[in-house]
Amino acid sequence: MLNTLNWQAKAFEQLSTQELFEIYHARTAVFVVEQNCPYQEVDDKDLQAVHLFAKNTKNLTAYCRLIPSEKGTHIGRVLVVKAEQGKSLARELVQRAINYSLEHFPHQPIHAQAQSYLQRFYESFGFQAVSGLYLEDGIEHLDMVLGETK
Repeated sequence: MLNTLNWQAKAFEQLSTQELFEIYHARTAVFVVEQNCPYQEVDDKDLQAVHLFAKNTKNLTAYCRLIPSEKGTHIGRVLVVKAEQGKSLARELVQRAINYSLEHFPHQPIHAQAQSYLQRFYESFGFQAVSGLYLEDGIEHLDMVLGETK
């Protein structure tokens, strides 16, 4: 990778207004516009989430949010901006999300609500499907878990 990325993990209240704008801009571009899926993309979970993201010298390049709960950590809104796709950033992003979760929320399972076409990608990290396929906003998903499911 030619550009050096600056990886950060921040609680909602630690985000600058510029970072929040870039996050919401990227999430809306991917999950609403590209996937043609009109839904309330910004939700209350953002307030309790840890926002994990990478920036190059100018822009946000990759993002996900980690939502801690008593049942484990939930990884969601995983994205790599279109201009940066195909550079293994998604793999690095998910690995960093797993590492962050293991460090900050040890002994907790990590949950992902994965789009069905990404099942093998998540399995490559050790996630296992714990549900069948179902539709979420018109897109096939399945629930996956890494770690114990007590």
